[in-house]
Amino acid sequence: MTTMTQSTSAPAAAVSEAATTTRAEGGEQAAARWKDLVTSALLGTDRRMPPVGALSPGVDEPTALLDAAALHTVRRRAGLVPGPVEGELPEPAPLDGRPALPEAAAHRLTLLLADRAAPSAGPNRRGTAPDLAELLPQWLAAANARGYAAPAAALPALLDAARARTDLRPQALAFAGARGLWLARWNADWKFALRGGAGSAALPDLADESAVGRLWDEGLFAERVALLSALRARDGARGRALLESTWATERAEDRLMFLDTLRTGLHDEDEPLLEASLSDRSRNVRSTAAELLSGLPRSALAARMADRATTCVALDRLAARPSIAVEAPYACDADMRRDGVTATPPTGRGERSWWLSQLVEAAPLGVWPARLGGRTPAEIVALPVGDDWRDDLHAAWCRAAITQRDADWARALSDGATLSDRARLLAVLPGDERAARVASFVASDGLSEAFQLLAVCAVPWAEPLGGAVVDALDIARDAGSYPWSFSGVMGLAERCLAPEAADRLDLLTATPAEGEDASPGAGGYWSEAFRRLVATLRLRALIHEELAG
Repeated sequence: MTTMTQSTSAPAAAVSEAATTTRAEGGEQAAARWKDLVTSALLGTDRRMPPVGALSPGVDEPTALLDAAALHTVRRRAGLVPGPVEGELPEPAPLDGRPALPEAAAHRLTLLLADRAAPSAGPNRRGTAPDLAELLPQWLAAANARGYAAPAAALPALLDAARARTDLRPQALAFAGARGLWLARWNADWKFALRGGAGSAALPDLADESAVGRLWDEGLFAERVALLSALRARDGARGRALLESTWATERAEDRLMFLDTLRTGLHDEDEPLLEASLSDRSRNVRSTAAELLSGLPRSALAARMADRATTCVALDRLAARPSIAVEAPYACDADMRRDGVTATPPTGRGERSWWLSQLVEAAPLGVWPARLGGRTPAEIVALPVGDDWRDDLHAAWCRAAITQRDADWARALSDGATLSDRARLLAVLPGDERAARVASFVASDGLSEAFQLLAVCAVPWAEPLGGAVVDALDIARDAGSYPWSFSGVMGLAERCLAPEAADRLDLLTATPAEGEDASPGAGGYWSEAFRRLVATLRLRALIHEELAG
């Protein structure tokens, strides 16, 4: 078999040929030629030599094959096969009037999108370099907060990153703006952008009624969602009126997305549209409408649910001491199903328990003090519940407190809730109180179960929370175990600790002396983890300086 030697470069004649051949050759023919080249490379040119054109003097067959492969590689990388222009040229990309990024910030964005992090030091070690991929969401949020425009050259990489990570999409699309949305139309890999938020940069002046109406009637779905969201944030009634004007003609999946925008500025005046949606032909639309109506304590649905729930839950008049008696429903009738009650329970859940939970969750929390002897939420939660209904009843109240954003009930229920429910209940509380409660939990219980609670706290972590986390990490290090069991908390700390904490953490980067009970090498691993944490905090501080220009 003939040995192929790599050519240093494609001849100029081959490059020139690319422009002519590409225009004449369709995509299917080009794919067939590429397949022939690959086959010849695998078999060897002495067994199969595809047509590569006339050989230049002094060029052997293997070199000619490589030259042809270079030519076709250029053509394939071009992405589109040029051809004769048919019809009108596409409209140019819209202008982005937002200010350009400072040069240093634009360079930082390139590095973050490329994810040029140092390789890990082993299967359980990440080294001391910051994880750039985890800093990208914060960078995008900060850039959007300052109102910067995305550099045109970064748009393809930005859309690729958003395609790979759904958590990036809202911030990435807002940063990409109208030009990113325009670009997404020309690449099927980016079609997700046409079904999500388009970003405020794609919107017309909201005071221009004709422009708003034109975009609503003619715009892409992403543009319409962004427009409706912006209108709801500015004028809830106007946004609702716009939605009602075309509601009957919208597709079911679009109605669901549009209905979800009503969460912004949800108001009693939204009730007629939501009430009508309870009869929608789409089950998902009906379910979302019922959920939104349960967040309106004065709605007719909330009143109906309150009537049903209060017939099931009352004070036990026969008990020796105050307690709650529960009589769960025995059937799920048509009216209950119309109001959003799902008749079929999940696997392993009893029907009566399932129906009771849905009724209590949808009932306004304000009905319970009067129903249960004028007691406060904390006093109600402290009452015993008969016949083993306590867990079901309290879990439903937890979900109601989360949905209705009721801080008094959230405080009353948080201590006895499961860890996941406690995290969601804490999210209802004011930021300072939330941070103080989580700091108290970390100080008393350590970090082993604190991950979910820490994740709901505002960034950067306010004191005393930041200090409590640093102290708990120091204690975990001194215990002599490996840091891998705290990798989730360390990752959160890299993203959420205030950058000012880096100076204090410097003291923990030294390798501690290992005690007799310490795991072998644990001190070195902890030192490495703290050095990475310090480096990340300082990089975050630098990122904000770069964005400030």
